[in-house]
Amino acid sequence: MQRFKLFILLFVAFAAIFYGVDRYSLFSIPSEPAIVIEPVPVNAAFTETDVALRKSSERFYEEKLIRSRFNGAILVARNGKIVFEKYVGLENVLRGEAIDSNTAFHLASVSKTFTAMAVLKLWESNLLLLDDPVGQYLTGFPFPSITIRNLLSHRSGLPNYVHFAEKMGWDAKRFLTNEDILQMLISNPEKLKPGRADAYFDYCNTNYALLALIIEKVTKLAFSEYLEQVFFKPLGMSNSFVFGIEMAESVLPSYRFNNQKEPLMFLDAVYGDKNIYSTPRDMMKWDIALSQGKIFSAKTLEEAYKGYSYERRGTRNYGLGWRLVEMPTGKKIIYHNGWWHGNNTVFSRLPADSTAIIVLGNKFNRSIYQAKKIAGIFKGYGIQSDEDE
Repeated sequence: MQRFKLFILLFVAFAAIFYGVDRYSLFSIPSEPAIVIEPVPVNAAFTETDVALRKSSERFYEEKLIRSRFNGAILVARNGKIVFEKYVGLENVLRGEAIDSNTAFHLASVSKTFTAMAVLKLWESNLLLLDDPVGQYLTGFPFPSITIRNLLSHRSGLPNYVHFAEKMGWDAKRFLTNEDILQMLISNPEKLKPGRADAYFDYCNTNYALLALIIEKVTKLAFSEYLEQVFFKPLGMSNSFVFGIEMAESVLPSYRFNNQKEPLMFLDAVYGDKNIYSTPRDMMKWDIALSQGKIFSAKTLEEAYKGYSYERRGTRNYGLGWRLVEMPTGKKIIYHNGWWHGNNTVFSRLPADSTAIIVLGNKFNRSIYQAKKIAGIFKGYGIQSDEDE
């Protein structure tokens, strides 16, 4: 009997240790080794296509950006090689240091590409399922039919916090946080009741504020720390970071078209939907990592880049964190635009032609959104401009 009891005690102890190790491995974050991202040297030999792309970039820069008093940076790359790169204007549009390759711009909604891929990295690592209900991770979330996939694809039906926060009585003298947004949804389920989940596409910043909280819940890390560990540091994106209010005086300010500085306001503390800063060269590293499969499996990228919303006919669609132009030719433009305060941004990728177009500005300029026209040298796209955030 004593031996039997001893056996049971040892079995229970072993099971507890095994469970603890397994549980730890389930929620530990796989460390990403440094990934070598080496853009081709600027002086590398240009192909005939490279030359045509450079000429197209120069034409857009001179005829659209410079004529519209552009303040910012543009970089166009093909096969990891910079074919065109320009920095114009001042960090303070009226005085101060010139913008250069180390100047980090607010990406606005281009930030969503990082948030989405961070979630997909957790999915790839078996730390969550895309069709898990949001309430499984965010305690008290009152809408059980909404899944992580719905948030990623903007098919949750949730209302946009940018529009409802003040209507719910939020004091605009206080910074709103991601947790505050969640609590508003929990406290006002009838007033903020969403449409039917997965019924239609409705672009909504609330989705990505909640996704940032899910990332923090699963990883036990701050959103900024997780992105630093999994993307920025391994990829050598040394000028990229997540903004916090404490950085307000040190980051690049933004301006209206009339040179008036945009002040901070109560929505500026929310992250996931915005608030990532980066440079064109860092964004080129992001493009290379995605294009060359250096950090994601082919299965994960396929999931991210397929369209989820076909309620309306046409070529425009949305994947998981990416806007899409899906041409009948089979070619795709995988992109995101951004617009927050005076910052507006374009990050467009043409995988079939190994081309990335990056335009970042801190003084509002509508011409930035015409950057896709640069790729008009390639067949099969029917290039157009847009102002979709």
